[in-house]
Amino acid sequence: MEAPGAELLSFFKALSDANRLKIVGLLAQRPYAVEELATLLDLRPSTVSHHLTRLAEIGLVSARAESYYNVYQLETAALEAMAQRLLSREMLGEAAQAVDLDAYDQEVLRNYLLPDGSLKQIPSQRKKVEVILRYIIKSFEPDVTYTEQEVNAILARFHKDVASLRRELFDMKMLGRDPRGTTYWLTPPESWRIRGPQ
Repeated sequence: MEAPGAELLSFFKALSDANRLKIVGLLAQRPYAVEELATLLDLRPSTVSHHLTRLAEIGLVSARAESYYNVYQLETAALEAMAQRLLSREMLGEAAQAVDLDAYDQEVLRNYLLPDGSLKQIPSQRKKVEVILRYIIKSFEPDVTYTEQEVNAILARFHKDVASLRRELFDMKMLGRDPRGTTYWLTPPESWRIRGPQ
């Protein structure tokens, strides 16, 4: 089974060569024999044949025998179908499946956490604050109502400035709060203003 994004990578690799792009451009106008393309591009026929083989492997060109020559043509319908499929949001997303989406969060946590899991300091950069908030919010249980004192006790395990952390969690809609500000609860992740690894 091909790795995620392998087909997409093959497609772009095949078109990453300037001469192959020129061949595609010429074939988009009309079919050509290898010798004609070689003359037009000032390349050896063997080099043109190599490029055509690469393009044929991904289904962009096909050949037909005509007298003593193989005549190559662009598979326009295949090109359009391939572009539509390969450039879809789903296929482009597959190309990034091997990327560790938690890598940035883990790096921030390594830099800001002490061995006991508390914070050395609250970051000043917004993106790093969001990483810290995603880390802290894991200490709250769904379907549990917390008093402000209980929230403060949880947050104090991470940093002495519990008021700032509590305000950030509320502002980012990670914690809900009743109108009197006396009880808090964990909100569903889809309602959070912060997006990223959960």
